[in-house]
Amino acid sequence: MRALFLQAPAYDGFDGGAGARYQARREIRSFWYPTWLAQAAAVLPGSKLIDAVPHGIELDAIVREARQYDLAVLHTSTPSFRSDLIALEALKAANPALIAGFVGAKVAVDPAGSLGSSPSIDFVAGNEFEFTIREIAEGRELSRIVGLSYRDRDGTIRHNPPRQVLEDMDQLPFVTPVYQRDLTIEKYFIGYLQHPYVSFYTGRGCKSRCTFCLWPQTVGGHRYRTRSVTNVIDEIAWARHAMPQTKEFFFDDDTFTDDRPRAEAIARELGRMGITWSCNAKANVPRETLKVMRDNGLRLLLVGYESGSQQILHNIRKGMRVDMARTFARHCHDLGIKVHGTFILGLPGETRQTIEETIRFATEINPHTLQVSIAAPYPGTELYRQAAEQGWLDADNAELIDHNGVQLAPLSYPHLGHKEIFDSVEDFYRRFYFRAPKIAAIVGEMARSPQMMRRRLREGVEFFRFLRERQQEAH
Repeated sequence: MRALFLQAPAYDGFDGGAGARYQARREIRSFWYPTWLAQAAAVLPGSKLIDAVPHGIELDAIVREARQYDLAVLHTSTPSFRSDLIALEALKAANPALIAGFVGAKVAVDPAGSLGSSPSIDFVAGNEFEFTIREIAEGRELSRIVGLSYRDRDGTIRHNPPRQVLEDMDQLPFVTPVYQRDLTIEKYFIGYLQHPYVSFYTGRGCKSRCTFCLWPQTVGGHRYRTRSVTNVIDEIAWARHAMPQTKEFFFDDDTFTDDRPRAEAIARELGRMGITWSCNAKANVPRETLKVMRDNGLRLLLVGYESGSQQILHNIRKGMRVDMARTFARHCHDLGIKVHGTFILGLPGETRQTIEETIRFATEINPHTLQVSIAAPYPGTELYRQAAEQGWLDADNAELIDHNGVQLAPLSYPHLGHKEIFDSVEDFYRRFYFRAPKIAAIVGEMARSPQMMRRRLREGVEFFRFLRERQQEAH
């Protein structure tokens, strides 16, 4: 079958790609690559990938193009499901013979509810869906495809056995040829990465047990299954040749540093190639590993600190001590490794005091940049189960975003309400960025690079506009 893979139109600036841990509009316009869709598209030669929002592609244009295809696969999420369903129904209305379905954590954890939301949905696929989709495209009977829930000819919803987890990750083809073929990489911005950047996965799964984290609990699992070092380096070499404008490569694995010997081996190969790169890391990487990575092209680490309160870290099973995170941050500063720190407000046990602890902790360790999110209980996570059982979840905010695609505060506690959690995000940003040393550092960075000056000025305008919209939403 001729296959169309689609990240559908949504809110302006909405970052819905699979690389986005939180599907929402950002403080600064940012887009992750639709890596999981690209992986499935790579398995099917002759397929087409459309990532609508970054490329400004409207639904009408996609509907016209969809008439050429036999199969449409849309990635969806809890925040975007309603708008994604509108897109799928429009494709089916224009091409009734089209077989159309969803992939993503939302449908993996609730296949029956997802299929029941509309008779237009023919199937939803669970974990490791690349080869599930390939078997659909090959024309196999849906009843014989593992990892699939589907609607049969009578309209009855059927569930097949789950697909076995993929162990040999080198079986997967490279995703970067799909980027090069179907995407404009200059459309993808991340505030803390050099532009243009390219990101992809070198493995799946995360051994950590954080209660809030979506991917390991829904589609990735808690074992870190990795591609071989040679396989990863071969893709880097291909992508550097095919997309020479790339300034930086980012490894989007949940925790790239979970396998330190492998991380060091990849780093040494990248160093020989002269590659600038960054990755996700936990704040427990020892100095000697940090130095090996720094000496071989590592520029930045994306680190999920989450909170400066030890009790909250225990509550969410982060497996991290605040004093260890301080030591890690000091090593990164000493070695000249930039850190983008991510924090979450509103996690179980949050109080006014723990929010204050977290803000003070962030200013103390002083990452180069940071992101402050609101705790989001995605279905399929331990946090969602806790919230439902304890009555913390506001059903009116279950979609996790507002009508503009901006994060809501769906959790509240007897001692800490929605509005206080929502407002604390802006307070956090202002107290971190509006310090004299941080302002001086940003101005110095801009003065050294005209390109950085243009970029930071644009991001500043977007940031203040975002804060203004949040204030209007709050009132």
